[in-house]
Amino acid sequence: MKHGQISSKELTDFIRERVTIEETYGRSMTKLAKSASNFSQLGTFAPLWDVFKTSTEKLAVCHLELVRKLQELIKEVQKYVDDQAKAHKKTKEEVAATLEAVQNIQSISQALQKSKENYFSKTLEQERLRKEGATQRDLDKTGLKVKKAMEAYKSFVEKYAAAKSEFEQKMAETAEKFQVIEENHIIHMKEIVQSYSCSVEETHVQIGEVQKEFVNNMENTSVENLIQKFAESKGTGKERPGKKYFHLNLPLCQCKVDWVNEPQVDEEGYRIRPEVNENDILNIIFLPRLNNSFYSSSDSEEEDDRRKIHVEIKPVQPDNGTHQHRATIDELKASIGNITLSPSTPLSPPLFKWTMFLSNLLLYLSDSLCSAAPPNRPTTPLNAAAIVPPPRPSSRPKLPAAKLAGITEIARPFSPPKLSNSSPPPTAPLARAESSSSLSSNTSLSASNTPTVGTSRGPSPVTLGSQDTLPIAVAFTESVNAYFKGADPKKCIVKITGDMTLSFPTGIIKVFTSSPSPSVLSFSLKNTSKLEQILPNQQLLHSDSSQSDTNTKDFWLNMGALTTFLRKASEQNPAASYYNVDILKYQVCSNGIQSTPLNLAVYWKCTPSTTDLRVDYHYNPESMAQPGPLCNVQVLVPVDGGVTSMQSLPSAIWNAEQSKSLWKLSDISEKTENEGSGSLRARFELSDGPSNPATLAVQFFSEGSTLSGVDMELLGTGYRLSLSKKRFATGRYMADC
Repeated sequence: MKHGQISSKELTDFIRERVTIEETYGRSMTKLAKSASNFSQLGTFAPLWDVFKTSTEKLAVCHLELVRKLQELIKEVQKYVDDQAKAHKKTKEEVAATLEAVQNIQSISQALQKSKENYFSKTLEQERLRKEGATQRDLDKTGLKVKKAMEAYKSFVEKYAAAKSEFEQKMAETAEKFQVIEENHIIHMKEIVQSYSCSVEETHVQIGEVQKEFVNNMENTSVENLIQKFAESKGTGKERPGKKYFHLNLPLCQCKVDWVNEPQVDEEGYRIRPEVNENDILNIIFLPRLNNSFYSSSDSEEEDDRRKIHVEIKPVQPDNGTHQHRATIDELKASIGNITLSPSTPLSPPLFKWTMFLSNLLLYLSDSLCSAAPPNRPTTPLNAAAIVPPPRPSSRPKLPAAKLAGITEIARPFSPPKLSNSSPPPTAPLARAESSSSLSSNTSLSASNTPTVGTSRGPSPVTLGSQDTLPIAVAFTESVNAYFKGADPKKCIVKITGDMTLSFPTGIIKVFTSSPSPSVLSFSLKNTSKLEQILPNQQLLHSDSSQSDTNTKDFWLNMGALTTFLRKASEQNPAASYYNVDILKYQVCSNGIQSTPLNLAVYWKCTPSTTDLRVDYHYNPESMAQPGPLCNVQVLVPVDGGVTSMQSLPSAIWNAEQSKSLWKLSDISEKTENEGSGSLRARFELSDGPSNPATLAVQFFSEGSTLSGVDMELLGTGYRLSLSKKRFATGRYMADC
């Protein structure tokens, strides 16, 4: 039975190791699929990257789905291990009588052997005395001893027979019971192996289908199709351009125009390109004559004296006092504005190319003007927090015409939000600026950085002795970023990041500086299997990369660097009662909409005179390690089209200056109405409609819990955790229709 328990635990370890391998492989495939999006989108091969990306994403989903199945199987095996231990304990109690029988027969066997030896010894002694002619008295004494030894021997033989009978009966019953236990154990273990085998086999079938689909897509993408797509994306039309004439009134603005004779043409009528010297920038062929007359169908071939314009673009020269005129941006815009077309003449490809040339000319000279500007002119920094949502599709879900109170209900995509029967969509970053690599931008915290200090509640700032247990505090703060697209939960993009901060009281600095070797502060980070990436502060924090436990990770601080940092921090702000140190940042594994605390879906109905809006929301406790209320929930919706009035349920605030509607909601949790589900509705009367459906933004926070469930446990001695704070809040949390 002991070996059975060992086998069960070893099988659990084996499956868990397979989960680690599959999860690592699946996440690597997900990253590989993302990288395909960054490959060159130019050239004829570009469309095939979409095939690679889609196939690789599906392969990643197959492996991650296997991870999910095996994790469920591990739970079953673990439950069996627990049940097995209970059954074995119960069996030991039931077979206690057998143990007594075994001990009894062992004891009697030993006594029987001694009795037998004593009997044979006395008998031999009696025979020896007879042969030596001993007296009758001695023979009688010896005979009495032989009789007693024989009676004792006989008694133990009878006891052994009874003990043997009981032993055989008990052992037979116990052996049968043990055999039933082992048979059930083997049957259950084989069922687990069968489930494991089926999960792997199903994954292989899915992988085979993905590979077959990949091969079919490649075979169906012919060379002709790729060339055709490339031609359609780069071409200006399917017909050769005809003779389209237009007036051209163009101020030259430092452009030098030379009229020269038409070059020679080949047998098919195409112009032979002349040799261009190094000073020539661009040659453009035009049909108009030198004068302002136009060709017509009645023009004779003799009058067909074609010309070309040679345009040489000269760079803008610095103003040294000798140049009286300089091209300006306004003059260039005026140049483009002076191109006039005949009302009946459509925009032909040659005219389109000429217009594009002038636009490029504007950009070229604008860059020249900008490069000549003083280098210390002010610039506007880009907002790194801005998000670029995916492009809005041309068709949108429309709400039927109705008054505010009667907007037709559309089934919510989250009721309930579980997607257990479908593969989780691969996660994707919200924007390039918020990729996982960007976490390292502010990770390192050197002693020269200004620390976060304050006087709010933290570790006790009282004077500490060198022999005291030193108090520290920890805070986990997570940011959830999400983008909801329409009513399809599979299109939800989620990214969750977190920060871990340690807080040290002022008194601890004296302890550190007075001790030549203060106790090393070490801790274990719990539930790390839910983290996709961990970025420690490399100047302060160390860890062992060879740790095998995927659910915990041990760290220890560089006490010299920490002491130096805290000492400099106290010098910069001596009045602070404690000092915060950013220890590490992390990214949480996300599972699409199931990882969002508040699910959203947006519906717009836009007409020239009104705009109807509905925002459905649903509280998702499964996304949180310990479900808690979402506080200070606010929903901000921009509405254009000249809003003249607004009706809303519940009541919202309309800001006419910013053209935005704001809902402020009370806390949302499972205990609120409809278990945290509801709708926001509004009708807007317009003066300049229709409105353009916009992206709405949501904010909230929750105290006392995190989404990842990450926790910290101190290791070793010398320190105690006086306070642990946890919270999460929204980062960029948006929804689109």
